[in-house]
Amino acid sequence: MAESSRVAAALLLTTALLAGCASGTAAQPAERRSTQDPHASASGRAAPSADHAATLASLRKVDDHPLWTMRYRGGYDRFAEIAPALTPTGFGCSLFSAHGDPAAPVFGRNFDYDHQPALLLFTTPPDGHASVSMVDVSYLGLKSEADFTTAAGRSALLQAPLLPFDGMNSKGLVVGMATVPSWRPGSDPARRTVGSVRIMRLVLDGAATVDEALAVFGRHNIDPSDSPPLHYMVADAAGRSAVVEFVDGEMVVHRGRGPWQAMVNFAVTGSTEQSRQADHRYRTATAALEAAGGGLSADRAMDLLARLRQGHTQWSIVYGGKSGEVRLATGRRYGTVHEFRLPMG
Repeated sequence: MAESSRVAAALLLTTALLAGCASGTAAQPAERRSTQDPHASASGRAAPSADHAATLASLRKVDDHPLWTMRYRGGYDRFAEIAPALTPTGFGCSLFSAHGDPAAPVFGRNFDYDHQPALLLFTTPPDGHASVSMVDVSYLGLKSEADFTTAAGRSALLQAPLLPFDGMNSKGLVVGMATVPSWRPGSDPARRTVGSVRIMRLVLDGAATVDEALAVFGRHNIDPSDSPPLHYMVADAAGRSAVVEFVDGEMVVHRGRGPWQAMVNFAVTGSTEQSRQADHRYRTATAALEAAGGGLSADRAMDLLARLRQGHTQWSIVYGGKSGEVRLATGRRYGTVHEFRLPMG
Protein backbone atom coordinates (compact mmCIF):
# COMPACT_ATOMS: atom_id res chain seq x y z
CA MET A 1 0.00 0.00 0.00
CA ALA A 2 1.48 3.33 -0.99
CA GLU A 3 1.90 5.87 1.74
CA SER A 4 3.27 9.36 1.17
CA SER A 5 3.28 12.80 2.73
CA ARG A 6 2.55 16.02 0.89
CA VAL A 7 5.26 17.75 2.88
CA ALA A 8 7.86 15.04 2.96
CA ALA A 9 8.88 11.95 1.19
CA ALA A 10 7.00 8.69 1.54
CA LEU A 11 6.45 7.49 5.13
CA LEU A 12 7.13 4.26 4.87
CA LEU A 13 -14.43 -0.65 23.14
CA THR A 14 -16.28 -2.30 21.92
CA THR A 15 -16.04 -1.54 23.65
CA ALA A 16 -15.21 1.55 24.38
CA LEU A 17 -16.47 3.89 22.30
CA LEU A 18 -15.98 6.60 20.53
CA ALA A 19 -16.71 9.10 22.69
CA GLY A 20 -14.95 11.52 20.83
CA CYS A 21 -17.43 12.19 18.35
CA ALA A 22 -19.20 12.66 20.79
CA SER A 23 -28.22 3.61 26.29
CA GLY A 24 -31.43 -1.59 25.69
CA THR A 25 -30.28 -4.56 27.27
CA ALA A 26 -27.95 -6.97 25.55
CA ALA A 27 -29.98 -9.83 24.21
CA GLN A 28 -27.15 -12.31 24.01
CA PRO A 29 -24.42 -11.30 26.47
CA ALA A 30 -22.71 -14.64 26.11
CA GLU A 31 -21.94 -13.82 22.49
CA ARG A 32 -20.97 -10.26 23.20
CA ARG A 33 -18.61 -11.30 25.98
CA SER A 34 -16.60 -13.79 24.04
CA THR A 35 -13.97 -15.77 25.89
CA GLN A 36 -12.01 -16.44 22.73
CA ASP A 37 -8.52 -15.13 22.23
CA PRO A 38 -9.09 -11.60 20.85
CA HIS A 39 -6.35 -12.28 18.35
CA ALA A 40 -8.01 -15.42 17.05
CA SER A 41 -9.33 -15.68 13.54
CA ALA A 42 -13.05 -15.56 12.80
CA SER A 43 -13.01 -19.35 12.76
CA GLY A 44 -11.82 -19.36 16.37
CA ARG A 45 -8.32 -20.64 15.66
CA ALA A 46 -5.48 -18.67 17.20
CA ALA A 47 -3.61 -16.64 14.64
CA PRO A 48 -0.01 -17.72 14.13
CA SER A 49 2.48 -15.82 16.22
CA ALA A 50 4.29 -15.01 12.99
CA ASP A 51 1.29 -12.89 11.98
CA HIS A 52 1.46 -11.02 15.27
CA ALA A 53 5.18 -10.45 14.84
CA ALA A 54 4.71 -9.20 11.27
CA THR A 55 1.89 -6.92 12.40
CA LEU A 56 3.99 -5.29 15.10
CA ALA A 57 7.01 -5.09 12.82
CA SER A 58 4.96 -2.94 10.44
CA LEU A 59 4.38 -0.24 13.09
CA ARG A 60 5.67 3.13 11.91
CA LYS A 61 5.57 6.56 13.51
CA VAL A 62 4.38 9.20 11.04
CA ASP A 63 4.34 12.42 13.07
CA ASP A 64 4.64 13.75 16.60
CA HIS A 65 0.90 13.91 17.37
CA PRO A 66 1.84 11.06 17.59
CA LEU A 67 0.30 9.37 14.57
CA TRP A 68 1.31 5.79 13.77
CA THR A 69 0.51 3.39 10.97
CA MET A 70 0.28 -0.40 11.19
CA ARG A 71 -0.70 -3.24 8.86
CA TYR A 72 -2.55 -6.04 10.62
CA ARG A 73 -1.59 -9.49 9.35
CA GLY A 74 -4.16 -12.31 9.40
CA GLY A 75 -7.63 -12.66 10.87
CA TYR A 76 -9.20 -11.64 14.16
CA ASP A 77 -12.27 -12.48 16.25
CA ARG A 78 -14.72 -9.70 15.48
CA PHE A 79 -16.76 -10.50 18.60
CA ALA A 80 -13.92 -10.74 21.13
CA GLU A 81 -14.40 -8.72 24.29
CA ILE A 82 -12.02 -5.95 25.23
CA ALA A 83 -12.25 -3.98 28.45
CA PRO A 84 -12.50 -0.19 28.02
CA ALA A 85 -9.34 1.58 29.09
CA LEU A 86 -11.14 4.93 29.39
CA THR A 87 -14.49 6.24 30.53
CA PRO A 88 -16.28 7.60 27.46
CA THR A 89 -17.43 11.20 27.38
CA GLY A 90 -19.00 13.19 24.60
CA PHE A 91 -17.45 15.89 22.50
CA GLY A 92 -18.18 16.64 18.88
CA CYS A 93 -17.40 15.54 15.32
CA SER A 94 -18.22 16.64 11.79
CA LEU A 95 -18.79 14.31 8.83
CA PHE A 96 -19.88 14.73 5.23
CA SER A 97 -20.23 12.72 2.06
CA ALA A 98 -19.66 14.64 -1.17
CA HIS A 99 -20.44 12.71 -4.34
CA GLY A 100 -21.35 15.38 -6.86
CA ASP A 101 -18.52 14.08 -9.04
CA PRO A 102 -19.49 10.43 -9.64
CA ALA A 103 -15.92 9.59 -10.61
CA ALA A 104 -14.42 10.92 -7.38
CA PRO A 105 -16.71 10.70 -4.31
CA VAL A 106 -15.11 11.81 -1.05
CA PHE A 107 -16.00 11.43 2.62
CA GLY A 108 -14.64 13.90 5.16
CA ARG A 109 -14.49 13.56 8.91
CA ASN A 110 -13.17 15.52 11.91
CA PHE A 111 -12.66 13.55 15.11
CA ASP A 112 -12.98 16.00 17.99
CA TYR A 113 -11.87 14.64 21.33
CA ASP A 114 -9.10 14.68 23.95
CA HIS A 115 -5.56 14.70 22.65
CA GLN A 116 -4.38 11.08 22.44
CA PRO A 117 -2.13 9.01 20.16
CA ALA A 118 -3.76 7.88 16.92
CA LEU A 119 -3.27 4.87 14.67
CA LEU A 120 -4.04 4.49 10.98
CA LEU A 121 -4.63 0.75 10.63
CA PHE A 122 -4.68 -1.37 7.47
CA THR A 123 -6.40 -4.76 7.71
CA THR A 124 -6.76 -7.58 5.18
CA PRO A 125 -8.88 -10.27 6.89
CA PRO A 126 -9.11 -13.53 4.96
CA ASP A 127 -12.89 -13.55 5.39
CA GLY A 128 -13.72 -9.89 4.79
CA HIS A 129 -12.90 -6.77 2.82
CA ALA A 130 -9.56 -5.08 3.22
CA SER A 131 -9.89 -1.71 4.94
CA VAL A 132 -8.13 1.26 6.43
CA SER A 133 -9.40 2.80 9.67
CA MET A 134 -8.50 5.27 12.37
CA VAL A 135 -8.14 4.12 15.98
CA ASP A 136 -7.86 6.23 19.15
CA VAL A 137 -5.46 3.85 20.87
CA SER A 138 -5.99 5.45 24.28
CA TYR A 139 -8.98 3.10 24.46
CA LEU A 140 -6.46 0.26 24.31
CA GLY A 141 -4.43 1.83 27.10
CA LEU A 142 -1.78 3.52 24.95
CA LYS A 143 -1.68 7.12 26.07
CA SER A 144 1.85 8.19 25.22
CA GLU A 145 4.55 7.49 22.69
CA ALA A 146 6.40 5.41 25.28
CA ASP A 147 3.45 3.00 25.52
CA PHE A 148 4.15 1.87 21.95
CA THR A 149 7.46 0.41 23.10
CA THR A 150 6.22 -1.67 26.07
CA ALA A 151 5.21 -5.32 25.91
CA ALA A 152 1.74 -4.46 27.27
CA GLY A 153 1.26 -1.67 24.76
CA ARG A 154 2.38 -3.72 21.79
CA SER A 155 0.13 -6.59 22.85
CA ALA A 156 -2.80 -4.18 23.13
CA LEU A 157 -2.15 -2.96 19.59
CA LEU A 158 -3.14 -6.42 18.35
CA GLN A 159 -6.71 -5.54 19.39
CA ALA A 160 -6.77 -2.40 17.25
CA PRO A 161 -8.96 -3.92 14.47
CA LEU A 162 -11.82 -4.07 16.97
CA LEU A 163 -11.95 -0.29 17.47
CA PRO A 164 -12.40 1.57 14.16
CA PHE A 165 -13.51 5.12 14.89
CA ASP A 166 -13.98 5.69 11.16
CA GLY A 167 -12.79 3.85 8.07
CA MET A 168 -13.08 2.82 4.43
CA ASN A 169 -12.91 -0.61 2.84
CA SER A 170 -11.64 -1.76 -0.54
CA LYS A 171 -15.15 -1.54 -2.03
CA GLY A 172 -15.33 2.17 -1.26
CA LEU A 173 -17.74 1.80 1.67
CA VAL A 174 -17.00 4.43 4.34
CA VAL A 175 -18.39 4.66 7.88
CA GLY A 176 -17.99 7.09 10.77
CA MET A 177 -19.85 8.19 13.87
CA ALA A 178 -20.60 11.21 16.06
CA THR A 179 -22.26 11.73 19.40
CA VAL A 180 -25.86 12.91 19.83
CA PRO A 181 -27.71 14.03 22.98
CA SER A 182 -29.57 10.73 23.39
CA TRP A 183 -30.39 7.39 21.79
CA ARG A 184 -32.27 4.20 22.59
CA PRO A 185 -31.28 1.19 20.50
CA GLY A 186 -33.65 -1.75 20.54
CA SER A 187 -32.94 -5.24 21.83
CA ASP A 188 -34.13 -8.22 19.78
CA PRO A 189 -33.37 -11.66 21.28
CA ALA A 190 -32.95 -13.04 17.76
CA ARG A 191 -30.06 -10.68 17.02
CA ARG A 192 -26.49 -10.72 18.20
CA THR A 193 -25.43 -7.80 20.39
CA VAL A 194 -22.29 -5.83 19.62
CA GLY A 195 -20.74 -2.65 20.92
CA SER A 196 -21.30 0.77 19.44
CA VAL A 197 -17.86 0.94 17.85
CA ARG A 198 -17.56 -2.74 17.00
CA ILE A 199 -20.52 -2.47 14.65
CA MET A 200 -18.36 -0.35 12.38
CA ARG A 201 -15.82 -3.17 12.10
CA LEU A 202 -18.61 -5.50 11.01
CA VAL A 203 -19.66 -2.95 8.40
CA LEU A 204 -16.15 -2.46 7.04
CA ASP A 205 -15.46 -6.18 6.84
CA GLY A 206 -18.83 -7.27 5.47
CA ALA A 207 -20.49 -4.50 3.44
CA ALA A 208 -19.75 -3.09 -0.02
CA THR A 209 -22.72 -0.72 -0.38
CA VAL A 210 -24.91 1.48 1.79
CA ASP A 211 -27.73 -1.07 1.58
CA GLU A 212 -25.41 -3.84 2.74
CA ALA A 213 -24.14 -1.64 5.58
CA LEU A 214 -27.70 -0.92 6.70
CA ALA A 215 -28.37 -4.66 6.65
CA VAL A 216 -25.39 -5.21 8.98
CA PHE A 217 -26.79 -2.62 11.38
CA GLY A 218 -30.21 -4.25 11.11
CA ARG A 219 -28.92 -7.71 11.98
CA HIS A 220 -27.42 -6.61 15.30
CA ASN A 221 -28.40 -5.04 18.57
CA ILE A 222 -26.18 -2.12 19.55
CA ASP A 223 -25.07 -2.25 23.18
CA PRO A 224 -25.30 1.35 24.45
CA SER A 225 -23.71 0.76 27.84
CA ASP A 226 -20.09 1.41 26.92
CA SER A 227 -20.49 4.57 24.88
CA PRO A 228 -22.08 7.99 24.76
CA PRO A 229 -25.11 8.17 22.45
CA LEU A 230 -24.02 7.88 18.82
CA HIS A 231 -25.33 8.12 15.30
CA TYR A 232 -23.52 6.94 12.18
CA MET A 233 -22.94 7.96 8.59
CA VAL A 234 -22.24 5.49 5.78
CA ALA A 235 -21.45 6.21 2.14
CA ASP A 236 -20.41 4.10 -0.84
CA ALA A 237 -18.52 4.43 -4.09
CA ALA A 238 -21.74 4.73 -6.11
CA GLY A 239 -22.66 8.01 -4.42
CA ARG A 240 -25.20 6.71 -1.93
CA SER A 241 -25.14 7.82 1.70
CA ALA A 242 -27.24 7.52 4.85
CA VAL A 243 -27.37 8.58 8.49
CA VAL A 244 -28.28 5.81 10.95
CA GLU A 245 -29.93 6.71 14.27
CA PHE A 246 -31.65 4.80 17.07
CA VAL A 247 -34.85 6.28 18.45
CA ASP A 248 -37.37 4.62 20.81
CA GLY A 249 -35.87 1.20 20.21
CA GLU A 250 -35.96 1.48 16.42
CA MET A 251 -33.29 2.05 13.80
CA VAL A 252 -34.12 5.16 11.77
CA VAL A 253 -32.37 5.72 8.45
CA HIS A 254 -32.06 9.10 6.75
CA ARG A 255 -30.84 8.51 3.20
CA GLY A 256 -29.03 11.21 1.31
CA ARG A 257 -31.31 12.74 -1.35
CA GLY A 258 -28.78 14.72 -3.34
CA PRO A 259 -25.09 14.94 -4.18
CA TRP A 260 -24.03 15.44 -0.57
CA GLN A 261 -25.00 14.74 3.03
CA ALA A 262 -23.66 16.17 6.29
CA MET A 263 -23.83 15.15 9.95
CA VAL A 264 -22.68 16.72 13.21
CA ASN A 265 -23.80 16.29 16.81
CA PHE A 266 -27.56 16.63 16.74
CA ALA A 267 -30.03 13.91 15.80
CA VAL A 268 -31.48 14.31 12.33
CA THR A 269 -34.62 12.54 13.54
CA GLY A 270 -37.05 15.15 14.85
CA SER A 271 -34.97 18.12 13.66
CA THR A 272 -36.11 20.82 11.27
CA GLU A 273 -34.10 22.63 8.63
CA GLN A 274 -34.25 25.74 10.79
CA SER A 275 -32.87 23.94 13.84
CA ARG A 276 -30.21 22.23 11.74
CA GLN A 277 -29.02 25.51 10.27
CA ALA A 278 -28.69 26.98 13.76
CA ASP A 279 -25.67 24.72 14.24
CA HIS A 280 -22.58 26.60 13.03
CA ARG A 281 -20.66 23.56 11.78
CA TYR A 282 -23.66 22.10 9.98
CA ARG A 283 -24.48 25.47 8.43
CA THR A 284 -20.89 25.94 7.26
CA ALA A 285 -20.67 22.43 5.81
CA THR A 286 -23.98 22.51 3.99
CA ALA A 287 -23.35 25.94 2.50
CA ALA A 288 -20.01 24.82 1.09
CA LEU A 289 -21.37 21.51 -0.18
CA GLU A 290 -24.38 23.17 -1.79
CA ALA A 291 -22.21 25.79 -3.47
CA ALA A 292 -19.99 23.06 -4.90
CA GLY A 293 -22.90 20.90 -5.99
CA GLY A 294 -21.41 18.17 -3.83
CA GLY A 295 -18.36 18.06 -6.06
CA LEU A 296 -15.32 18.47 -3.84
CA SER A 297 -11.79 17.41 -4.63
CA ALA A 298 -9.82 15.80 -1.82
CA ASP A 299 -7.96 19.07 -1.28
CA ARG A 300 -11.18 21.08 -1.04
CA ALA A 301 -12.68 18.48 1.28
CA MET A 302 -9.71 18.91 3.61
CA ASP A 303 -10.11 22.68 3.37
CA LEU A 304 -13.73 22.32 4.46
CA LEU A 305 -12.68 20.15 7.40
CA ALA A 306 -10.26 22.89 8.40
CA ARG A 307 -13.17 25.34 8.45
CA LEU A 308 -15.17 22.92 10.62
CA ARG A 309 -12.36 22.27 13.10
CA GLN A 310 -12.74 22.86 16.82
CA GLY A 311 -10.10 23.45 19.47
CA HIS A 312 -10.07 19.72 20.25
CA THR A 313 -10.04 18.34 16.69
CA GLN A 314 -7.58 15.46 16.84
CA TRP A 315 -7.64 14.33 13.24
CA SER A 316 -9.18 15.35 9.96
CA ILE A 317 -9.41 12.65 7.31
CA VAL A 318 -10.64 12.48 3.72
CA TYR A 319 -11.41 9.11 2.12
CA GLY A 320 -11.59 8.71 -1.65
CA GLY A 321 -14.34 6.18 -2.27
CA LYS A 322 -13.10 5.17 -5.71
CA SER A 323 -9.45 6.16 -5.65
CA GLY A 324 -8.66 4.54 -2.31
CA GLU A 325 -6.78 7.70 -1.41
CA VAL A 326 -6.60 8.70 2.25
CA ARG A 327 -5.55 12.19 3.32
CA LEU A 328 -4.95 12.78 6.98
CA ALA A 329 -4.00 15.78 9.13
CA THR A 330 -3.48 15.53 12.90
CA GLY A 331 -3.88 18.18 15.57
CA ARG A 332 -5.30 20.83 13.22
CA ARG A 333 -2.01 21.05 11.32
CA TYR A 334 -3.48 21.46 7.85
CA GLY A 335 -0.16 22.49 6.37
CA THR A 336 0.99 18.89 6.79
CA VAL A 337 -1.37 16.42 5.15
CA HIS A 338 -0.19 12.81 5.04
CA GLU A 339 -1.28 10.75 2.05
CA PHE A 340 -1.91 7.00 1.95
CA ARG A 341 -3.68 4.64 -0.41
CA LEU A 342 -5.83 1.56 0.08
CA PRO A 343 -5.82 -0.82 -2.91
CA MET A 344 -9.39 -0.99 -4.17
CA GLY A 345 -11.37 -3.78 -5.79
